[in-house]
Amino acid sequence: MRFLSRRLVMPNDLNYANALFGGRALEWIDEEAAIYAICQLETNYLVTKHIGEISFESPAIQGDVVEFGLETKNVGRTSITVSCLVRNKATKKTICFADDIVFVRVDPKSKRPAPHGKTMEQLETQTEQEVRNLNIKKQTV
Repeated sequence: MRFLSRRLVMPNDLNYANALFGGRALEWIDEEAAIYAICQLETNYLVTKHIGEISFESPAIQGDVVEFGLETKNVGRTSITVSCLVRNKATKKTICFADDIVFVRVDPKSKRPAPHGKTMEQLETQTEQEVRNLNIKKQTV
C-alpha cells in the first residue's frame, strides 16, 4: 500500500463528539481513491460505481494529520478496484479502511462504460517506474 497524501483534521471536519465526522472521511476517501484511479488509468473519465465494506477503527481529532494509503486490488476491462486505508500519520493507528472501491471508465459523450486498455501487469510496471523516479538521488548544487 502506498501512502500518497495527507490531510489536517480541522474544526469544520468534526462531529458532535469532536472527532472526525464519518461523512467527511468518506468524502476524502472517495476523492483520494478517484485521484489514485485517475493516475493509474491515465484518464479523467471515471465514475465511482461501488464502495464496499467500510470499517471505522479509531477516531481522529482536531489537529491530527491523517494519511491515505491506496492500492489496486483488481483491474477489469472498464473498471479498477482499489482499497483505501486512512491512518493517523503520527501514531500509524488505523482510522478507517474502505475496501472494494470500484471506478468505471465512461465514454465522455455517451456516459456508458468504456474500456480503459490497462491490465494489472501494466499498472504494476507503471507503479514500479513511478517509485524508481521518486527515488532519484538529489543533486548537490
